[in-house]
Amino acid sequence: MDPDPDSAARILSAIGEEDYGRLLAALVTRFRDFDLAEEALHDAVLRAVETWPGRGVPERPQAWLMATAKNRAIDLIRADDVRTRHLARLRIEDELRPGDHDDHAERLGEEVDTADLPDDRLGLFFTCSHPTLREDERIVLILRFLSGLTTAEVAAGFLIETATMQQRIVRAKQRIRKTGIPFGRPAPAELGDRLPGVLRVLSLIFTQGINATAGREHTRVDLQLEAIRLTRLLVGYLPEQTEARGLLALLLLTRARDRARVTEDGRPVPLADQDRSRWDSRLIAEGTGIVGAAAGEPGAGAFTIQAAIAALHADAATFADTDWKQILVLYRMLADLDPSPVVALNTAIALGQVSGPEAAMSALDELADDPRLLRHRPFHIARAITLDELGRTAEASDAYATGLECPGNDAESEYITARITDLQR
Repeated sequence: MDPDPDSAARILSAIGEEDYGRLLAALVTRFRDFDLAEEALHDAVLRAVETWPGRGVPERPQAWLMATAKNRAIDLIRADDVRTRHLARLRIEDELRPGDHDDHAERLGEEVDTADLPDDRLGLFFTCSHPTLREDERIVLILRFLSGLTTAEVAAGFLIETATMQQRIVRAKQRIRKTGIPFGRPAPAELGDRLPGVLRVLSLIFTQGINATAGREHTRVDLQLEAIRLTRLLVGYLPEQTEARGLLALLLLTRARDRARVTEDGRPVPLADQDRSRWDSRLIAEGTGIVGAAAGEPGAGAFTIQAAIAALHADAATFADTDWKQILVLYRMLADLDPSPVVALNTAIALGQVSGPEAAMSALDELADDPRLLRHRPFHIARAITLDELGRTAEASDAYATGLECPGNDAESEYITARITDLQR
């Protein structure tokens, strides 16, 4: 090792989210304790910052961090009676070998090849998405412990106070401990049952990035990119899972339109008015290729169908060129798999493009009593647009006003307010 402060800083920076996530997942899986794993890894990184500039960067820095973090975790366990009993239950007394902590950590760091570091992130995906956990708990755990975001960053992403997010994370970890949720990769028989929960969480994270439910901005690019990164990671683990690839295709194709979805001042732009030259052709090509392969497979489901719909939008040179008949067919297929009010809403919108606003209005009226849509802003916007197309201007204005009372971001609210003003003129 050659002492080199600049090299030490560079290596620590290069470790980044990917390796940090691998290290944290390995420690969580090894010790079955989120707090212990995080504290131990944090202390290992601090020790690297302190020692590498003077001693030089180890040949395998990730392995050094792993070994040091494991030893730090063991020290923390020794100092805590509750954790000591936990350690005994996990049967890892063999880790408690005599000798100087620092020498032992560095010796392990030199013995373990970086390539041999465990990658337990797949198991952590399923631990964080266990059906025992509430949906909001699943989301925050995945963002916190698989993406490497800090608690403050996760809180900012969902526009809540850091203290509130910290409480959610604490509750989720307590639920894992109390219910005995297993760590590690699920058995093959459990994979099919639990994968949909993982995919749904990733989809919800991305959806929050595409259309924020509160706050100033209409979109959150950071959440979009994080959802895509995590979905790529999952697909890398499970390339044979059609729906995982279908979700990735959907996210890529939706992300491809992001630059055209808002104006210079951040207001949303309807699909019909978007400048398609601003769509990302690289992401469209990748997403279309993925869904083209997945769509014909037996495991294709709701996410793959949604990706196929997004691909049809991407294929159209103009809004008028969109193959709405095929999109309507796909939405009806989707409704068979996911008979949710949101799918029914999108089906009604597609029906309007195929059969005219009267047909759309009839379908929307059938949904008007669904309590799940009464606070769903896109439902009221769809009604307003359809009523305007029918020349029922006053009713359209009222529908926009109702939508304005529903949860949504400030940029979208400004767009709705402008539409009400236009109609009243």
